[in-house]
Amino acid sequence: MSVANTGKVAIFSAGSWGTAFSMVLADAGNDVTLWARRAEVADAINEGRENTEYLPGVELPPSVTATHDVEKALHGADLVVLATPSQSLRENLTAWAPYVEPDAVLVSLMKGVELGSLDRMSEVIHQVTGAGPERIAVISGPNLAKEISRREPAASVVACADEEVARMLQQRCHTPAFRPYTSVDVLGCELGGAYKNVVGLAVGMAVGLGFGDNTTASLITRGLAETARLAMKLGANPLTLMGLAGLGDLVATCSSPLSRNRTFGERLGQGMTTAEIYASTSQVAEGAKSCSSLRALAERSGVDAPVAQYVDEVVAGRMTAQEMMDAILARNTKAETD
Repeated sequence: MSVANTGKVAIFSAGSWGTAFSMVLADAGNDVTLWARRAEVADAINEGRENTEYLPGVELPPSVTATHDVEKALHGADLVVLATPSQSLRENLTAWAPYVEPDAVLVSLMKGVELGSLDRMSEVIHQVTGAGPERIAVISGPNLAKEISRREPAASVVACADEEVARMLQQRCHTPAFRPYTSVDVLGCELGGAYKNVVGLAVGMAVGLGFGDNTTASLITRGLAETARLAMKLGANPLTLMGLAGLGDLVATCSSPLSRNRTFGERLGQGMTTAEIYASTSQVAEGAKSCSSLRALAERSGVDAPVAQYVDEVVAGRMTAQEMMDAILARNTKAETD
């Protein structure tokens, strides 16, 4: 598919990851418009060159502007980057879709599976906009927003069913600090990104309980095996799960105190309830929202998914973090490759 390059990108919305990625796109030579849900956030960005709410202390490039006006943000944009919480995508995109340019490529930065429908974000985008696979792409990898905003070296995967579009996006977000690789495995990238959040919750719980590196390494490894089982059952390339959108993203999420999901898990491990954690932060931990949908997706697919199962039980308040660890250890032994 050949896409007219207007050089204009619209990003929805101005949270920490959307704002950080606006810097990547600006550094790569694009004109970027951030859509902010609240007008005061857009005004603060335009007046102070800083998103004080989500990325305080980070100066935004001159080619990044912000607006609360949906139509203004989307006018002339050949790339529309979606960075909203995954569970609100359908409702939001339904309101935005009438203003999207007919040939614009829609790019998902989201890492979740929709509750109820069990749809991946690319599937929701298709259903709402009618865009074909050649106009829907995913960017996923070990990309913690604060580190990206500091322009620390990072890599990611740009996936689209159309290789030409993937290469175009690769060029549009390639900077001296951000190195994108292309892929056609949209499904594998999306499942790797969504599932690593659930594993990050489990690892965080182990840390909150006071366990060390042996425990966390074991959870990371078995979580990766679980992710690969489900992804391969659904048709993904297993090599995707060994790459940046699989193992790379998993390691970053499970290892870094900057990870919302690991932090959420730590608090669960320390005895806080899900409601108490939600009340204490404005940031969204996607794994806490998607663990039940990933569990249901695995069950529907006939895939054994103990990590998703037990994390869902803890998040729902039906099990404690310690009970989760006990349940995992009490499972029947088997060969590692089973």
